[in-house]
Amino acid sequence: MRLDAMSVKIPPVKGHPNRLPFEGVLTMVDVPSDKAPAGARGHRVVLTRVAAEAALPSLMGMAVDYRPGWDGHDAKRKIGVITDADFSGRKLVVKGYLYARDFPEAVESMRRAKSGTMGMSYELAEAQVADMRAEVWRLTRATFTGAAILLRDKAAYMETSFRLAS
Repeated sequence: MRLDAMSVKIPPVKGHPNRLPFEGVLTMVDVPSDKAPAGARGHRVVLTRVAAEAALPSLMGMAVDYRPGWDGHDAKRKIGVITDADFSGRKLVVKGYLYARDFPEAVESMRRAKSGTMGMSYELAEAQVADMRAEVWRLTRATFTGAAILLRDKAAYMETSFRLAS
């Protein structure tokens, strides 16, 4: 058994009005996506564990974004930051903070969302595909550039999740 984890140390500030903790499953590794992610030209993808482990440092400090309607990515709506990532089996689990005071409407919408309906999606750059002709693209290298919070049924991986921490 191998355990990999990374985190950015942010000093705790009890009751900080703009720092709302979250946690979620960003993606699955070594598992084909349920549908094609944006940018994959209609191909489902497999993010290999080796690629995900190598890219883990690039995930630290990256922004979390959202789009009104929770149906995709909007890199110009940076609502939070990822401070921690590790693997739980085939799940890549992330934690961080949302800027709750800066985005009160979005946070309220998350609080009203039915349990289990929110998910996540990664944002990548410099992805290498083992065989571009393959039906399912196998990602052998990538750099994380951020993540999005969205409805689980809009995510490429249906096993993603997102929740505000208590």
